[in-house]
Amino acid sequence: MRVRELADWLNATFEGDGERELRGAAELEKAGSEDLSFVSSPKYWKLAEASAAGCLISTQDFLSPGRTVIRANDARASFARALYRLYPMPKAQAGVHPSAVLGENVTLGDEVYVGPYVVIADHVRIGARTRIYAGSSIGSHVVIGEECLLHPRVTLYDSVEIGDRAILHSGCVLGADGFGFVMTGGRYEKFPQVGTVKLGNDVEVGANTCIDRAALGVTSIGNGVKLDNLVHIGHNCRIADHVVIAAQTGLSGAVLVDEYAVIGGQVGIGDKARIESRAVLGSGCGILTSKIVRSGQTVWGTPARPLKDYLEQLAHAARLPQMQAELRQLREMQQRSAGQQELQLPAPDEADLKS
Repeated sequence: MRVRELADWLNATFEGDGERELRGAAELEKAGSEDLSFVSSPKYWKLAEASAAGCLISTQDFLSPGRTVIRANDARASFARALYRLYPMPKAQAGVHPSAVLGENVTLGDEVYVGPYVVIADHVRIGARTRIYAGSSIGSHVVIGEECLLHPRVTLYDSVEIGDRAILHSGCVLGADGFGFVMTGGRYEKFPQVGTVKLGNDVEVGANTCIDRAALGVTSIGNGVKLDNLVHIGHNCRIADHVVIAAQTGLSGAVLVDEYAVIGGQVGIGDKARIESRAVLGSGCGILTSKIVRSGQTVWGTPARPLKDYLEQLAHAARLPQMQAELRQLREMQQRSAGQQELQLPAPDEADLKS
């Protein structure tokens, strides 16, 4: 693709050689004359100037006379869009593979692809241009929107609903039973999980991530939510729009996460906790049961506390060895002082001893 064509597609302007061919993309230090790269921060300007990249996507404030540059307000976002043009995803030919198994009353939209060994149960609706790859299993009464992508071995239990343009990665499981049990007669008895799972539009679910069905009602995932690999969403959780959750994070039952919250990796959240809008949970922190993290707050540590408090406590903890050494010195000084006082006591006279 030529620089001129890419700039037009990005609705951006360019400087330099608009006829230069771009055949790939690479990091600044590894890019060659036919590669596209980007620079989004002044701290990378020197690296960009030394780069052999054929074209850079950058903001207006990056100046490098003689270079071929596409100007964008958000260089990183424009570079991400450009990657879709440079590396288009191969489109599967519409149709149903002979080895796939379809139940009764399955409705397929236009240009749907169903791959090898896919199993689709009864009363399923699949929207136009959705692709379902090998070995996936779709339960009964499932609804999948348009232009979705299900990678190999995705599992959707009965009655799950998926919005448009969802991306579900290999091994993810939507709609398995929530972890609900009742102690009765000295043993645990299963609490039937009769709810469902609903995903909004433009949701991405990472590999081996599990979203449990509600005990009653709905476990809901809002529009634009991005879940990393190995995330667990418990029963009756409600995740609002545009929330991001990183890998190895677990949400207990009935957790509420408001819009635009960011949750780092390996975070544990107790049941019925609430994470308000635009809050940030640092990696590895722990949120106690029923705890509320306020809107816009950044928390860290276990139990989670405001980032300022957490950093202060880390600083205090780092000083403990020094404080221990100082305390040891004080004790030694005290002991030496006490010994000297004993040596300086006047000797008792003979009369006192006889008495």
